[in-house]
Amino acid sequence: MPKMLILLGAVLICAGLLWIAAERFGVTLGRLPGDIVYERGNIRVFIPLATSLLLSIVASALFWLMNR
Repeated sequence: MPKMLILLGAVLICAGLLWIAAERFGVTLGRLPGDIVYERGNIRVFIPLATSLLLSIVASALFWLMNR
């Protein structure tokens, strides 16, 4: 259990650093190319396709690494 908590902490630190780096380059999670935003009047529909795909790939890679 302690090794898993250390690994989880390291993953969270890396995710935080990547988040900061992405914001500096103008890429923010939820505003990626491929995310659909439909606005008309007072209705706003947001469909995060690219964000969902990216998070799915990252989560799959992490789970794959943890099972090795």
